[in-house]
Amino acid sequence: MKITSHCVVALTWTLKDTLGEVLDELDDPVEFLLGGNDLLAAIEQPLQGHEPGDKLDLHLEPEQTFGDYDEHLVFLEARGAFPSVLEEGMTFEGAGLPDGMNPDIPRNNIYTVTEIYPEHVVLDGNHPLAGIAIRLSLKVESVREATEAEIGEGSLGTGFFRVEPSAPGNETLH
Repeated sequence: MKITSHCVVALTWTLKDTLGEVLDELDDPVEFLLGGNDLLAAIEQPLQGHEPGDKLDLHLEPEQTFGDYDEHLVFLEARGAFPSVLEEGMTFEGAGLPDGMNPDIPRNNIYTVTEIYPEHVVLDGNHPLAGIAIRLSLKVESVREATEAEIGEGSLGTGFFRVEPSAPGNETLH
């Protein structure tokens, strides 16, 4: 079966920056709904018409993926407002930030703790890949028809490089 809109495709990939450093590698296939909210358009469009076993190499600029890095999404907040167990790399949903945060922090972002000081914590609301051109080597592992329920949901819940809020030690990027 060839990839069309509103089908489910299982992919594996290697993600590198433009210098060739591996940023992420997925060896076990993950399913994504095409025609929904799971994949970036710059990835979904080139997949059209491919079938299991096909490989694609994509070069994606920041404007095709997660945008430019926005320094206005970096905030310095009081350390005392955060839980005692806090590690760099932890993420917080903006709506779930502790009380006492800067009221100007947009609440619809996910924030990553990038630095911890005795009195302050640096929160970054940019996607970890914002401002980075990426090279993505994809392999189509399988393709199947999407169910009506999957199409109705608009997602299989596996959005491409979606950062999920994490517990200490969990820095999941997909």
